[in-house]
Amino acid sequence: MWAASYLKVEMKDYYGVLGVDRDASEDQIKKAYRKLAMQYHPDVNDSPEAADKFKEIGEAYEVLHDANKRALYDRGGDPMGGGQGFSGFQGGGFDFTNLVDAMFGTQTQRGPRSRTQRGDDSLARIKLTLAEAVFGVTKPLKIDTAVICPNCNGSGSQDGSAPITCANCHGNGQVTIVQRSFLGDIRTTQPCPNCRGFGTIISNPCGECAGEGRVRTRRTINVKIPAGVNTGNRIHLDSQGEVGPGGGPAGDLYVEITVQKHDVFTRSGDNLEMIVSIPMTAAALGTEIPIKTLESEREDMADQGTAQLNIPAGTQSGDRVVIPGRGIPRLRGSGRGDLGVTVAVKTPTKLNHKQTELLKKLAEARGEESPEAEITHQGRGVFGWLKDALS
Repeated sequence: MWAASYLKVEMKDYYGVLGVDRDASEDQIKKAYRKLAMQYHPDVNDSPEAADKFKEIGEAYEVLHDANKRALYDRGGDPMGGGQGFSGFQGGGFDFTNLVDAMFGTQTQRGPRSRTQRGDDSLARIKLTLAEAVFGVTKPLKIDTAVICPNCNGSGSQDGSAPITCANCHGNGQVTIVQRSFLGDIRTTQPCPNCRGFGTIISNPCGECAGEGRVRTRRTINVKIPAGVNTGNRIHLDSQGEVGPGGGPAGDLYVEITVQKHDVFTRSGDNLEMIVSIPMTAAALGTEIPIKTLESEREDMADQGTAQLNIPAGTQSGDRVVIPGRGIPRLRGSGRGDLGVTVAVKTPTKLNHKQTELLKKLAEARGEESPEAEITHQGRGVFGWLKDALS
């Protein structure tokens, strides 16, 4: 009875050291320790008593943040294991890993890490023709990724046996390194170098994957491309990326689209644009001509491969005629854009005698034998529309 009473009198008041109540929560204890540790750390406080104070608050935190040690301390017992110094090491010391966790709010992994982990996401690129991008397509794609090892089926063991417990860390996956300093013994926790933090060792690794449970290979998958995609769009394929270590679940695959340039059609938002050249007479008199549309490049849309283009009389170079609903399907919505046709009027360069006389009579009839130039102050002019149409 007297011995117990003496021990209790000599016991340090760890709650008082941290400045918290006896019923303080774990979070309150951690916050108090973090504040004091940053205040008295020897790197920021060079006062003579800072080192001793820093060691004292570290000792208090070591006891109060551990549920078992705190319970023993509250009952009046010795949380240091009977005469041992702080943290069980003679002469005092502290756990540097706990210090980092408390000061910066991190959480160091405790215990062995799993051999089975999720794989990384992958990125692949695919080139499409304009027709494939506009109307959609299912296209094969070859990718190089990690897959489950066929020899060990992801176990990593050649003979299918279970991993054995690491003798160095006894299955904990971590080891504690003790270093001497003027503050006492500094302990840091790090992954076991013998088992790489797994806590177990594969005694007979698979010869195919060297114990990883996965191998790299080239495989082909069919990628369904929706109608209306454009350069830069990405298609997300679940669980088609890298298989994880230990045969873990595969990550995702992202397929990035690149659309090749077309000789005739260009894209402008949800519209398709093209340029059609017509004779001067057709532009003056008006006409209706068939043109090939982008559907003509798809065998399954051959019946939609042409469209009638109505050229109004008096059409000028640069005028744009619209064919509704023959553009690009809206990727996020319904319906299609339009097909815009910019008209380029061709002026004849070689005329025979009869054609020359006919044009002279037309010019005479229109009073255009000696025309004056008309300066256009508004609009872009023929060079402006031609530049835009070809860009």
